[in-house]
Amino acid sequence: QMAGVLEECILEIKRIQHEARSTGIPVRPHWPMIVLRSPKGWTGPKEVDGHKVEGFWRAHQVPLTNVKQNPAHLKMLEDWLRSYKPEELFDEKGRLIPELKLLAPKGHRRMSANPSANGGLLRKALRMPDFKDYALALEGPGKVSAENTPPLGQFLRDIMRSNMHNFRVFGPDENSSNKLDSIYEVSKKTWMAESFVEDADGGELSPFGRVMEMLSEHTLEGWLEGYLLTGRHGFFSTYEAFVHVIDSMFNQHAKWLAMAKAVPWRASVSSLNLLITSTVWRQDHNGFTHQDPGFLDLVVNKSPSVTRIYLPPDVNCLLSVADHCLKSTDNINVIVCDKQKHLQYLDMDSAIKHCIKGISIWEWASNDAGFEPDLVMASAGDIPTKEALAATVLLRENFPTLKIRFINVVDLYKLVPSSEHPHGLSDRDFDSLFTLDKPVIFNFHGYPWLIHRLAYRRNNHKNLHVRGYKEKGSINTPLELAIQNETDRFSLAIDAIDRIPSLQVAGAHVKEKLRNQQIECQNYAYEHGIDRPEDDHWEWPY
Repeated sequence: QMAGVLEECILEIKRIQHEARSTGIPVRPHWPMIVLRSPKGWTGPKEVDGHKVEGFWRAHQVPLTNVKQNPAHLKMLEDWLRSYKPEELFDEKGRLIPELKLLAPKGHRRMSANPSANGGLLRKALRMPDFKDYALALEGPGKVSAENTPPLGQFLRDIMRSNMHNFRVFGPDENSSNKLDSIYEVSKKTWMAESFVEDADGGELSPFGRVMEMLSEHTLEGWLEGYLLTGRHGFFSTYEAFVHVIDSMFNQHAKWLAMAKAVPWRASVSSLNLLITSTVWRQDHNGFTHQDPGFLDLVVNKSPSVTRIYLPPDVNCLLSVADHCLKSTDNINVIVCDKQKHLQYLDMDSAIKHCIKGISIWEWASNDAGFEPDLVMASAGDIPTKEALAATVLLRENFPTLKIRFINVVDLYKLVPSSEHPHGLSDRDFDSLFTLDKPVIFNFHGYPWLIHRLAYRRNNHKNLHVRGYKEKGSINTPLELAIQNETDRFSLAIDAIDRIPSLQVAGAHVKEKLRNQQIECQNYAYEHGIDRPEDDHWEWPY
């Protein structure tokens, strides 16, 4: 009966496929589904020691727990196994009998040898446009503001145009919100259900669409994983606060990738590329519910052989990182970059070099060349970078002789020792950048303790002071939210004064001035609902 039902379903699937392929008209079919109802623990002992097992919750446990010491339990186990009649299935040497062996599929028909189950065998590299063609032209560092994600959307659009059979974009109903909507110029959202007249007005729906959208992060993650594991390529974008919906799915995919690397016959598959946007620092109207940068803390729990974290601070760095990630295999690439308008820092040539290194001194923002710095100011993330740069300016304006080194981190794993992650810096390189004994103020996109976790073995860790999100916020302006979490320019500058020995007393008057300015910013935001124009539109002055 089971064989007959399976045959009926397979024939129905082939009929549906033939009809769609021969007519070219995609419809939403009613796929066959088999529902098998069977008792839990079927064929096992019906009762053990007077307690019901088959068809009851105990069947989901270990039904016979004492076979080593209890002869009655051992006899029940033997009877259970003999009920399968192994003497009719195997010969005296334990080999499957020839007539049953003939039933097994051969070659690629075997489940383990099916190319679709080892998708790397089917994978073809993407035909990629040159990401440099989408570069944002800059007058100089920190002079121009722009939205970070629209150029990426144009890049993804043209990737899809050239790869209409093996590339899809996934997003939980947020591609337009995340400003990646240029992709709709090439392909719409997949939709085979009922449509309404109003859908023609911006609905971007098509039965031929290759953009997968549904307000269900876990469904999309499942689709994407299946798409990658069968030899294709994909890109997933989602709001930062709700990427946690796929936490456990991320965990299992990371574990699978790590184990697959140890299996020599398993071919490499495309990396899972995840853009986390609509980030914690720009929730001007969504508020506290949308403020959670903690997915990164989950990512670093997994094997360093498969996890990567990038925090590009601007458009050109985002393009460089995305190009690298889309060409990579066997990794989970997590990219954190906000969709809103932000200050832009690096021209494309500088961005490429910065992203290749993963961490670098921004010479244009530093004044310590040839000297040991009095302070190292470091950042990772878009808003934290702007505030760290503004703090640097405040310090240089108030203490002109102060030597400050500015470091930006785009590859978060650079902070880890090279012995712990393939992207990690050697101790010598880390010490050269962050010094052996100078104070380091690190302004971070996420929860501050993550940086301590990554860098705890470094020589100068005792002088590393990290600022990041501390679960303080509401519907705030960007600077107001930064002030609440002490990641703003004033808090950073005050923190630096407290950490630099020569300024701990001499800097008292400047600290008072900075606190007054901080209060003025908070009062303005409270009264007007926006940041002061001179703060919101701040530019690098040098």
